[in-house]
Amino acid sequence: MEITLDQLLASRDSRSALQRELLQQHPGLTLVCLTVVMPGKVKRNFHSLIVAQAALSELVNAFEGTTELLRTRDLSTGFEAYLLTTVERTEAKRLTCRIEDTHPLGRLFDLDVMDADGMPLSRTELGFAPRKCLVCDNEARHCMRLGAHTQDEIHAQIKQIIDQYVQ
Repeated sequence: MEITLDQLLASRDSRSALQRELLQQHPGLTLVCLTVVMPGKVKRNFHSLIVAQAALSELVNAFEGTTELLRTRDLSTGFEAYLLTTVERTEAKRLTCRIEDTHPLGRLFDLDVMDADGMPLSRTELGFAPRKCLVCDNEARHCMRLGAHTQDEIHAQIKQIIDQYVQ
């Protein structure tokens, strides 16, 4: 099912509000947020659910024994998970970067660790390389800004990554 720009923007606002609420209700805990990298108008489909379940499993395993709360939302605008942990923020970011960089589907995981103000910690501030483009070896944000690849190219690459994982 395709979503509209208004739905996408509303879901981002809702996600941001929930993040702020969780941070206010649980001071001293670290908030890790999971979404799926799924460019385009279709955010929830068979492929995105495979990625979401793999990401959630990795997240739960990585923070086993330190998780205080786990909330998931399976929306038409995409799967979301919110994990509150006792792990300190920078260490949590190191863990999530390792997951994104080493899991076979990790490039399709978006794991954000939020600071106390609800802003995501940066990979590069902790010495991790910026995320790579799904299609080429350039930085993802560079290709996104330039519109370097078509939606068809991006979706074909996503399908290939997921197909290799499930085989």
